[in-house]
Amino acid sequence: MPIILRTATTADVDTITDIHTLARTAYYRAGGHSDPDLTSAESRAARREAWSRAVESADREALCAIHEGEITGVVLMGPPHDPDPDLDPATTGQLYQIHVRPGSWGAGVGSRLHEGFVRFLRERSLSTGVLEAWERNSRARAFYARHGWRPDGHRRPGPCGAEYVRLRLELGKEA
Repeated sequence: MPIILRTATTADVDTITDIHTLARTAYYRAGGHSDPDLTSAESRAARREAWSRAVESADREALCAIHEGEITGVVLMGPPHDPDPDLDPATTGQLYQIHVRPGSWGAGVGSRLHEGFVRFLRERSLSTGVLEAWERNSRARAFYARHGWRPDGHRRPGPCGAEYVRLRLELGKEA
């Protein structure tokens, strides 16, 4: 059965929040981060509120991946998050988040969501994509490398003494 992408709606926010919580908990714990806040009710409520704002935002786009009738993943994208002279909003879009339900990892959901991001860039005539990945999230970093993303030298502090690494995708160079 094919993986379909569709625009996320406010009715999807609880499911998206659950997928985000499951995926985030899995990759942080795999990287040695076991903060109880990963699954706390307060943390989940904050993620839900952030997803509500994102889905309703005029300058961001959230897509759900539907596989076998269920939402199995989500991607959120838009203009560069932070003001940075290296990130020209006239040529750059940011992939803020991709989350796939852990039981669906390896089924092509993430690649389908990535295709949605590349389409987002092309539809807006943007030539560059950027994202941040936690350096200990080896699964995500390998996924992005397979799709042509490369570190651009920008890093910022993250949990457990590990940094977030900014990756860059130049259209025409992706796999």
